[in-house]
Amino acid sequence: MDFHHFKNNVSKLSDLSLGGLDAQFELAPKFREKYTQEFLAAQNAKKAAVLALFYPNVQGETCFLLTLRANYNGTHASQISFPGGKFDSSDDSLKTTALREAQEEVGIQPDDVRIFKQITDVFIQPSNFLVTPFLGLLNYTPILTKNEEVEENIEVLLKDLLDENAFSTTIVTTSYAKNIPVPCFNLSNFFVWGATAMMLNEIKVLLKEI
Repeated sequence: MDFHHFKNNVSKLSDLSLGGLDAQFELAPKFREKYTQEFLAAQNAKKAAVLALFYPNVQGETCFLLTLRANYNGTHASQISFPGGKFDSSDDSLKTTALREAQEEVGIQPDDVRIFKQITDVFIQPSNFLVTPFLGLLNYTPILTKNEEVEENIEVLLKDLLDENAFSTTIVTTSYAKNIPVPCFNLSNFFVWGATAMMLNEIKVLLKEI
């Protein structure tokens, strides 16, 4: 999708309803049970936020950014995610968290990003985080960096996410499950599954409206 067209239609998204958990759970692994607000309240989950950043590549096509997490001793090591992380006491909002983490992880300047939509929170049970995703717009092709948390920056064409052929299945082994088939997106030669795929599906359903 041409970035100029995408940017000019972003304003339409503010009035559109979200797909919510129904859209997210289309890409949820079968072992994930759909949770209720009452269930979430009982978990006392830690807060986190991520940034789904849309920007033009050098050809003027709309892209968004994913990252391959570094291989560290943690629950989500070597997984695909949006830039983001946990809420810090110095953050005045979760939006600030998403922008700060994107700057720390991949070098995105917060003042250059226009946040245009907040989508449905995703609960990540293995680490007990409730993640708030924000959609942001950057008017230029960024020069990306990496900190120690990021193994690789992954640029994805928006048209590839919107392509129905992007749906796939892969086999994963994690700290809490072994050799299980999970629904996923095949994007830029990476299989994206779990919480990130759930967020992406809600984004996909939303962007199909423009």
